[in-house]
Amino acid sequence: MDFLKLLYQRWISFSSNPEILDTFLNNRFLLIFLVIVLLRIKYKTYHSMWASALVNIPGTILHELMHYIVGLVLNARPCNFTIFPKKAADGSYVMGSVGFRNVTFYNAVPAALAPLLLLIIGFYINRYYLPMMQPTMINYILYVFLQTIIIENAMPSGADFKVAGMYLQGVLLYGFLFVAWVLSI
Repeated sequence: MDFLKLLYQRWISFSSNPEILDTFLNNRFLLIFLVIVLLRIKYKTYHSMWASALVNIPGTILHELMHYIVGLVLNARPCNFTIFPKKAADGSYVMGSVGFRNVTFYNAVPAALAPLLLLIIGFYINRYYLPMMQPTMINYILYVFLQTIIIENAMPSGADFKVAGMYLQGVLLYGFLFVAWVLSI
């Protein structure tokens, strides 16, 4: 027990040293290294469907929740919501899904690409929450972990892009609106 207590005290002393904190928190190399380590740990779980599901559940919940909320707001009528993995016909695993009963030209693109809204959430966490955090290594590691989950799960899947492209009218409508928005900036 004394060994653990001594180890804990040394860790606190080391991690609260202002020079160490400054080196750790302002080092892009360490940030990229930490993200890659997190992703490697995640990919190591892919040999087991259940280990992979456990590691992916927080991100899967966020990803599928975005589909569900946007589908609900735009009258796509979500009819099921699952975060439990299942084996697809091609042998791959589907980590989660949301089914809709009323996919139309005006709601297919936003409902399918809804996880991109997570990028806005990640941006606001970075902009407004990070400056308020106490600068400690643990907070920084938790911040990187949270942002990695948010940003990675903001990317639409291949199935999402298929649904988004189902209606040419919707693709053209939202493409036109996007171009008009970009030109207005």
